[in-house]
Amino acid sequence: MKNKRWILAVFAITVFSNLITAQIRVNSLFNDHMVLQRDVDIPVWGTASVNESVTVLLNGKSVVVQADGKGNWIAKLPKQKAGGPYKMEISGKNRMVYNDVYVGDVWLCGGQSNMHMTVAKETRYWCGVINEAEEVTNAKYPLIRFFDVPYTPSQTVKLDVVGKWEVCSPETIGHQSAVAYFFAREIYKKYKIPVGLLTSSFGASTAETWISKEALEAQPNLKPLLDTYAAKIDKFVSDSTVTMSKYRNELAKFEGDLAVAQAAAGDVTAKATKAPKSPKNPDPASDQHNPYVCYNGMIAPLAPYAIKGALWYQGESNGPSAKLYREIMETLITDWRSKFQVGDFPFLYVQLANYGKPMQKPVEDGSMMTIREAQLQNLSVKNTGMAVAIENAGDEPNNIHPKNKQAIGYRLGLIARAKGYGEKVAYSGPIYKNYVIKDNTVELSFDHLGKGLVAKDNKLTGFAICGEDKKWVTANAEIKGEKVIVSSTEVAKPVAVRYAWGTNPPASLLNKDGLWAPNFRTDNW
Repeated sequence: MKNKRWILAVFAITVFSNLITAQIRVNSLFNDHMVLQRDVDIPVWGTASVNESVTVLLNGKSVVVQADGKGNWIAKLPKQKAGGPYKMEISGKNRMVYNDVYVGDVWLCGGQSNMHMTVAKETRYWCGVINEAEEVTNAKYPLIRFFDVPYTPSQTVKLDVVGKWEVCSPETIGHQSAVAYFFAREIYKKYKIPVGLLTSSFGASTAETWISKEALEAQPNLKPLLDTYAAKIDKFVSDSTVTMSKYRNELAKFEGDLAVAQAAAGDVTAKATKAPKSPKNPDPASDQHNPYVCYNGMIAPLAPYAIKGALWYQGESNGPSAKLYREIMETLITDWRSKFQVGDFPFLYVQLANYGKPMQKPVEDGSMMTIREAQLQNLSVKNTGMAVAIENAGDEPNNIHPKNKQAIGYRLGLIARAKGYGEKVAYSGPIYKNYVIKDNTVELSFDHLGKGLVAKDNKLTGFAICGEDKKWVTANAEIKGEKVIVSSTEVAKPVAVRYAWGTNPPASLLNKDGLWAPNFRTDNW
């Protein structure tokens, strides 16, 4: 017993001694080439010895703070205007200096594969934008910087991530988010300020995986998502001896087969055409479909880094929970705004693009339509904006990753100019407002008319109309001034209209500013 007490005492002394002598460390977000948010207090944080005094210096302004009883510290530098390059110095018992630091606007960019999709194809067949080679060659914007968070889901909240800031150049742009880059390019060209992009996204991820556990728990309607995940964890724990052993064996075989495939390709870094597929880790905490795991490992470590706003492109993976999507997204927006502590920052998102076979019926319900409608409803949240992508797939509607990400970046940029920078600029396509039934026609009114309504190829398509029997038929539609008039010879007494109500509809309505109207319906059935 005495020996056990002695060992515990030595252990406690060692731990305490390590805390006392610990060097200052800073969150990995703070490094060479970083962009810091202008016009707000700038949080900088890390660890040090218990009660150690830490000084943070930037552009002639400094703050001194003291580490707490656990060695954690956070300093808030006073507001700065856009500018640079500067040096940031952090000092105490040791000293760190970070170079090529700029102050500008920082945007957090999240979502699933369409946000994760990179400018160049490189090693991922589904990536690469239109005019890829030209875009890579012309990506000479040294005041646009990226911090790309690696895929690190976690069952527990992490305090840091592994990553680095990269300066936009033809050498680096290929592996960066295309949507984030084209958006940043729009902002930089307009305002000539440094733009920092925190990209934290992953393919096939659900929205709930990017929300904190406590925020999900506070929403009774979202409890089934947590219960399902808890059941997965319980099963994994009970079966882990067998499942993890099998996984390790499959992983060892995969790594051996991959090495052979790479050797045959003559490139140890390449993913050869016939390379084997990596086995799936059975641990539910490693699955991007499960609640809060991506938040824990990929969002929590970033907060409270000061940001201007957020971009979001996601929705395809929430088909099974489509009816909850509106509430899930409202929870996510509220959660992120709470964690980043810069108020109701602009939250700008992309409505799902057209996909799959052209619709054959006047109206085609489905999970994608439920999600698109939820995204339209999310505009009720303060300071949000939606980029419509109803035609973005163009001639490749079977590609779930449309390559025209330039258009998406441009549209998000317009919304940011209005919502984030206060410009009086047209940023939305026509949004359905209300309707009036006149005899056998339905007269539709819209907000965001811009320079006026217009039809693609001078012909409105994609409208459906029905009577009290609720049988939808393809409708005739025409623009009259600021209204759209809808009718059908098959419906003498219309009661409702829908537009673009299908996964891949014949979208046709936009304004003369080139911005598309999203799907809508006048009914609430």
